Amino acid sequence: MEDRWRDAPIKGIYAPIPTPFVGDEVDFAGMKENLRKWGNTRLAGVVVLGTNGEFVYLDEGERRALIDYVCEHAGNLSVVAGTGCESTGATVALSRHAAGAGAQAVLVLTPHYYKGQMTAEALKKHFFTVADACEVPVILYNMPANTGLNMDAGLVSSLAEHENIIGIKDSSGDIVQIGEIVARTPPEFAVFAGSGSFLFPALALGAVGGTLAVANLIPDVCVDLMDTFRRGEFDRAAALQRKILPLNHAVTRGGGVAALKAALDLIGYVGGDPRPPLLPATKQQREELKRLLADF
Repeated sequence: MEDRWRDAPIKGIYAPIPTPFVGDEVDFAGMKENLRKWGNTRLAGVVVLGTNGEFVYLDEGERRALIDYVCEHAGNLSVVAGTGCESTGATVALSRHAAGAGAQAVLVLTPHYYKGQMTAEALKKHFFTVADACEVPVILYNMPANTGLNMDAGLVSSLAEHENIIGIKDSSGDIVQIGEIVARTPPEFAVFAGSGSFLFPALALGAVGGTLAVANLIPDVCVDLMDTFRRGEFDRAAALQRKILPLNHAVTRGGGVAALKAALDLIGYVGGDPRPPLLPATKQQREELKRLLADF
């Protein structure tokens, strides 16, 4: 595991940041304030235009503008930009834009609308074309709950053969699969837990960090979990893992983006409402979030 940590080109805890809105417009001032606050934590970086960033509800101009703005105002935080689009050409274009804006890497979700035709051969050609064309490293994004597609260890290991595909964010929750990916990829291939619900077991299997919704809210607790694990304080790390589970569930499968944004409002960040058709958090959800956040 130390070899993987030493060799990984990117590692640590990243927050997949939400996109704040004022009405139906992107709230850039709110994003700037949030970045300032995240910059005072021990986060390694942020992911702009991930699932929590509501990237599917943003048009091309908004996506490019957000990448530019976050790269400009991220300070000491590394920036990974989500650039996955349905077509290979659009993914290449957005990835090149992110590279030019200063992103450290791009996070590329599987194209999935024509999921029946997204064979291993089609996906390999897609990701290799993007990796060939992009000036910064590519990180795979496996999100089967939303895409209906799962990148298994066999496909990931074949994609890891490309020198510019350097890692994966796996949000499948399949800890056996994560272990198989670690076992079948080179030490320098960075495997990231895609949820705070399984950060500890992923680290135990060789992951080098996490991209976690809950890290938007309790970034230093998530970093503590990783650091205590790396120091060999496994009981303490496991206790932290258990502690974050209820809050993590509330802002992921429990309430999703709306709950995450409501929780940010409660701790003094700019959250706001999601973009329709997503509905805002309910009063009951907000009360539950307030109770859960009090534990931290």
